[in-house]
Parts: sequence; C-alpha cells; structure tokens
Amino acid sequence: MSATTTATARSTPAAGSGATLGVAIIALNSETRLAQCLDALAFADDIVVIDGGSTDSTVAIAQAHGARVIVEPQWPGFGPQKNRAVDALATDWVLSIDTDEIVTPELAGSIREAIRAPQADVYALDRLSNFCGDWIRHSGWYPDWVPRLFKRGTTRFSDDLVHERLVFEGPAARLKGQLLHYSYEDFETLLRKLDAYSSAGARQRLAAGQKGGLGRALARGVWAFFRTYLLRRGFLDGRAGFIIAAFNAQTVYYRFLKLDWAVRSGKRR
Repeated sequence: MSATTTATARSTPAAGSGATLGVAIIALNSETRLAQCLDALAFADDIVVIDGGSTDSTVAIAQAHGARVIVEPQWPGFGPQKNRAVDALATDWVLSIDTDEIVTPELAGSIREAIRAPQADVYALDRLSNFCGDWIRHSGWYPDWVPRLFKRGTTRFSDDLVHERLVFEGPAARLKGQLLHYSYEDFETLLRKLDAYSSAGARQRLAAGQKGGLGRALARGVWAFFRTYLLRRGFLDGRAGFIIAAFNAQTVYYRFLKLDWAVRSGKRR
C-alpha cells in the first residue's frame, strides 16, 4: 500500500512557452544530498519523489522543497521504481535524476531551452561523478552521457533490477552543462553499494538462467579490474582510479559467487 504526501503545487511554466517540465526522483534514506539536489530544480513545474520507506529525514526534506512524495515500501527494482515516478507526472517533459545528482546552472538553462524549442524527443546529460571527494575523468566513468530528459510517452525505463536504462529508438541529443554526481560520499557508502549491486546483479542473472561458480567469479573479477584500470585508463585517476578498479572487480566477483550460491541453494530444495 502506497501513501502519498502532497506538497505545495508549482505553477510557473518551466520555459515560458506552455511546455511543462516534471522531475522524477526515487529515494531511500537520501538526506545527504537531497536538499542540494532539489534546490537546483527550482525551475521545474512539478517534482515527484518516490520514497522506498526512508527512516531518515528524506521525506521531510522533499516536502520542505515542494516535492510530492509517494511512499512505496515494496521495492520492485530500480527500473520499475523509476517508471513509477515517471507515471506519477503529468507534464509535457520529464527529467529523471537521482538524489545524489546536482543540475548545474548551465545545464538548467540548456534544459529550459530544449523544452522551449525541442530538437529531439530524448536528451542526454553530461554526467561528471565524484568518488570520495575526487572528480573522476577516466576509469570508464567519464565521459558519461546519460539519457535523462525526454518528451512524455516517447520512452520508459527498462525493468532491470539494477543498471536500468531508458529504452528508445535512435541517438539522444546532447545538452550543454554538467550533471554533478556524488556517487560515493565515503567508504561506508562504497561497501553498502558493493553488497547491494552484487546481490541485485546475481538476482538478475539468476532470473535469466545464468550460472555462477568460483572460477567464473575469479576470471570475471580479474577482467573487471584490468578493463577499468588499464583499458579505461583508471590509472590516470590516481589512487581513486585504483580503488574504483578494485571495487568493480569485487562487485563482479561477489555477483557470480552469490549467483552460484543461489543456484546451489535452489537445487538443494
């Protein structure tokens, strides 16, 4: 059962041309950057936050910034949850961002111009990610063009439990300005995400009928490190690049070990 909390409605058109912009956000215990995220979205006509049952001040922060909060404690995966947020909006255009992402003023201006005089149905944003205080420009993290702004009805998120994506035909147009992504604030966050991502990845592969195993876990983990640190030039990101490569390797390693455990547990039943 979901519960909806209504905040003060926004009334000023985002672009002054009649085209309206809604922002779709999913959240769970996201108080760290949420206020900064929402402050940067003051130009939007409507903001919906789908909360997964936060126990911190996430809901209160969202309400204080004029967002509509819908509590959905039953977690269906990242893709379906983001589609819930999109479906809760009735605007002409939708911007989907995460609670740890900040729209810069230049990007905000590009978004307003794009919906005022659209040249495409889907736009990609230039995302620059921060890892424990360091801006990462290699390691497969940058350049990172993420499709996030789209005309209503032209696309939806995939149903993937993790690493969801917008599904649409053709290339996305690109906007000027950066989307700042504070993906890992500290090492506690790093370890939590390692566990969560590896578990979600294992469940996704289990549903697809794939198999794990120690040998596969080791081989895939080594390859993930090699690809991140050498092929994707993670070494140019210094200490942070090495840690990211190790993080990727461990995530893949545990994903296949968890997958193997799930398969073996199912056979024992």
